[in-house]
Amino acid sequence: MDFINMIILGCAIVTFIPRLIPALFIDKLNFSPKVDKFLNLIPYTALAALICPGVLTVDESMWYIGLIGAIVAAILSWKKVPLGAIVILTVIILIIVYSVVPLMIL
Repeated sequence: MDFINMIILGCAIVTFIPRLIPALFIDKLNFSPKVDKFLNLIPYTALAALICPGVLTVDESMWYIGLIGAIVAAILSWKKVPLGAIVILTVIILIIVYSVVPLMIL
């Protein structure tokens, strides 16, 4: 095994161990309702932190495209549409917007 593969394996082990240990013992811990609610909200806040910066930087020439997509996805999720349909419908609507907007400018 060459040096690069050993570095990759070492990084994988160093990353895996801190993730494995809490996963093994989390069932044995009892949290207060406030802490439990806080821990349950972490995935949503992390997802928002990853998505929000990209919404306005999707297309620099038409910054509003990402905003339209976010609004469409938010409305569809509020209506409790299944996730796959949200993705497909949002993409279809953005394709339509991309097709219509250049025609409106001409």
